[in-house]
Amino acid sequence: MSEMIKNFLYLNRRAPYGTIYAWESLEVVLIGAAFDQKVSLAFVDDGVYQIVKGQDTSESGFKNFSPTYSALGDYDVNQLYVERESLEERGLTLDDLMPLTWEDEDEDWAEKDSIRVVSRAELAGMIKDQDVVFSF
Repeated sequence: MSEMIKNFLYLNRRAPYGTIYAWESLEVVLIGAAFDQKVSLAFVDDGVYQIVKGQDTSESGFKNFSPTYSALGDYDVNQLYVERESLEERGLTLDDLMPLTWEDEDEDWAEKDSIRVVSRAELAGMIKDQDVVFSF
């Protein structure tokens, strides 16, 4: 019998609107988490725009799905990695991102940050350690 797959990393590389990749990634993450998969997300390149706070799509004709990211903690998806270099290249900082959190039941439901900014080299190592990587 083959070993059970344990770690799924969803690599989000594209801007949130203009294509369906970001929305599809979010849907697949929520489905996987609902089936108790160990899910983590990484935001690189223009994918960092997916979690920028204050998104307004009213002029674009696209539905703003960014509030859905706030539900990730409810699905035990609390490992969100943002590549530092991608933020810097776009003039963004951690303060520009949504405050995504989760509640740690082992610490009396203390609210903790889900987002961790990592270097390109750290992220490359993390990708290498995953059982499955989905790129969107």
